[in-house]
Amino acid sequence: MSGPAEPGRPPDTRSLLDGFADGDPDAILPLRGLFEHLGDRAFGMLLVAAAAPAFIPIPGLAGGLSGPLVMLVGLQLLLRLRRPWLPGFIGRRGPRRRTLARLRDRLSPWLARLERVVRPRATVMLDHWLPGMITGLLVLVVGLLLSLPIPFTNYLLGLLVLLFALAFLERDGLLMAAAWVGGIASVTVFGLLSGSLARWAAQYV
Repeated sequence: MSGPAEPGRPPDTRSLLDGFADGDPDAILPLRGLFEHLGDRAFGMLLVAAAAPAFIPIPGLAGGLSGPLVMLVGLQLLLRLRRPWLPGFIGRRGPRRRTLARLRDRLSPWLARLERVVRPRATVMLDHWLPGMITGLLVLVVGLLLSLPIPFTNYLLGLLVLLFALAFLERDGLLMAAAWVGGIASVTVFGLLSGSLARWAAQYV
């Protein structure tokens, strides 16, 4: 569990995850309810929910659930929406509390370290339209890569999505810049890898 938030500062990421994860483990948390009342941090919490299936070791689950939802968030960032929009049939669905609790427990040691250095800063990276569109494009392409059947990439791409999410939730522009670096590297490496796999498969089909 994380400590209390500093006066005047919004709850940190671990506190938000604690609030959503505590309770009936079988209860389903509708995605729309995850980002209500979060203001400009809503995209971050939606990305956390989108990344959660990537850490469940069931083949195809990350691509079928995480990838399209991450792409939807990226598209909305490109369109400069002020808060996430979800169609009704998606907004009424969501992860079980136990899934968020498992994700919280797995990330808690790392979040504890990160929270010592992350803080609201360089917010132009979050508020200006041009960096916002670059972020949206990177999130969109990372979601596309997450949807592709590239072996052994779910965890790495899921962690990258969480890095974008944490930058939104903590309003840390420098952390967003780090997510850009990771996103560009992943797009380059996994984009080339997926192309190589496609060419390899075409030779044997």
